Amino acid sequence: MGIGKYILDGHTPVLVKNVVEWAKSFEIENRRVAETVLPDGVRVSTVFLGLDHNYGDGEPILFETMIFGGGHNHYQERYTSWEKAEEGHKQAVELAKKESG
Repeated sequence: MGIGKYILDGHTPVLVKNVVEWAKSFEIENRRVAETVLPDGVRVSTVFLGLDHNYGDGEPILFETMIFGGGHNHYQERYTSWEKAEEGHKQAVELAKKESG
């Protein structure tokens, strides 16, 4: 069965069966939901993963936010939708800002 592979239709994830179609989408698709670089150089990045990180056990987890640098380096949260990822990105930026003062 394998891990579900998804592409984006706008901001909507769509399950695809064809691995070639899925792979080609990574060449042309903008997978970035948001990116914020704070004045101290800490970076918060939120992206569409393209693979179900829930491994078929419930609603697909397809988006991820990470913090790079600072006191929350390697902080990570994952989400099931573009909208939840946008909100999670904002929360991660606020978390990173608290650390940088």
